[in-house]
Amino acid sequence: MKKIFFAFIVTLGIFEVHAQKEFQGMAVYESKTSTADMKNQMGKNKEITPEMQKLIEERMKGMFEKIFVLHFDRSSSVYKEEEKLDAMGGQGQGGMRMMSSMMGGGGTFYKNVKDKMYSVDKEFMGKEFLIQDSLPQLQWKMESETKQIGGYTCYKATASKPVNMSDFRNFRPKDQSKEAGKEEKKETEKKTNFMDDFELPKEILITAWYAPEIPINQGPENYWGLPGLILEVSDGKTVILCSKVVMNTKEKATIKAPKTGKTVTQKEYDEIVMKKMEELREMGNGPGGFRGMRMGR
Repeated sequence: MKKIFFAFIVTLGIFEVHAQKEFQGMAVYESKTSTADMKNQMGKNKEITPEMQKLIEERMKGMFEKIFVLHFDRSSSVYKEEEKLDAMGGQGQGGMRMMSSMMGGGGTFYKNVKDKMYSVDKEFMGKEFLIQDSLPQLQWKMESETKQIGGYTCYKATASKPVNMSDFRNFRPKDQSKEAGKEEKKETEKKTNFMDDFELPKEILITAWYAPEIPINQGPENYWGLPGLILEVSDGKTVILCSKVVMNTKEKATIKAPKTGKTVTQKEYDEIVMKKMEELREMGNGPGGFRGMRMGR
């Protein structure tokens, strides 16, 4: 009898491991970043004509509105932007890929919540990087507020998050009340970089909505750590909303970490990006006026 019981336990353990390995789900997310403050600042910059502003807005629309697909199992996931046809006919692809990367796109984002690590491959200035680091440990505050997303009852959670310096979605307009004393000096200077009106805060407030009905410790980008799949997350400027969830997908996706590129930490990658952008700015080819982004010139 003991032998039969032991065999049953072993068989049950094997079955559970197999079930965990075979289980897989898929979620589609739509990411939208507000550009109202950027449009407002461009309108104030005399160096940017209405024609230039319209061109910039058209070129950048695809960077601020993206669709991503998250494939997940019980411990890991891959999050990747849905490929689009190049509306520019191949012109300026290098600069556009660089800017897309700075706006949260590009590459394959792999998370392993069991090992609490992530890796993502990024292309920047023609070079391939492989960012490998620990997942951020956000101190989520659980709220009682609920709402429906795609038929699921979702609960609210909030947390403060240190900003990612290489993600330009994190830039916010400067507090004009603090800048008032500098206006006279600015009037005597020729202003050619409208990004001077923006700053990078140290932290941003995150609001997430998770579905306990989907007991997966996953979410879009590097968000995780809640007792249910995160179906919506917002930082006050960018909203990532799930539009479709499929559980136990028949066709299994490959969920594995990317391996291409020079291995760096997130901090090292951020420093590389910020240093290069400062160099471009000093050369007069940086984000101010977007002259260095090769947007179909």
